[in-house]
Amino acid sequence: MERWRDLCVLLFDFSGGHTTEMLRLLGSLSVYYQPRIYVLAETDKMSAEKITSFEKNRTEEFKLLRIPRSREVHQSWLSTIFTTLNAILFSFPVVFQEKPHLLLCNGPGTCIPICLAAFVLKVAGLRDVTMVFVESICRVKTLSLSGKIMYHFADHFLVQWKQLQVNFPKAIYLGRLV
Repeated sequence: MERWRDLCVLLFDFSGGHTTEMLRLLGSLSVYYQPRIYVLAETDKMSAEKITSFEKNRTEEFKLLRIPRSREVHQSWLSTIFTTLNAILFSFPVVFQEKPHLLLCNGPGTCIPICLAAFVLKVAGLRDVTMVFVESICRVKTLSLSGKIMYHFADHFLVQWKQLQVNFPKAIYLGRLV
């Protein structure tokens, strides 16, 4: 069977529900999208185990990359400025080295620095990166902060509740994805 080795997919998985949602979503993504590169927070050990278990029998080519979190749980908003800048510094080398074709994210805040780096790559004409943002299933009436930002930059913005599409017309409603 043919592999699409030239289609690099950059994925975000961060602890908790985001990882579970992403893995459910990836269950329907063809294993031929390779290489698959997962971007994790430095401090997230549980997601790495889940991803490795998920990919064990699915594909030969995947890797885990780590960057600092933009914001830890219960971190003050003021200090988030500095931790986000730090995450951005780590994100640019990841995106410039991997040069993904597809960037798939589902809401963790640390996806914003990576998406920013991918956007710069796209604007600079170095790679036509398609950014797909899938808003979390738990967001029924309002967008997450990441969603509010990515709504303006994502090539495809998917929501899982019809109410969100009504309030955000650029959003694509496909029903429950995870």
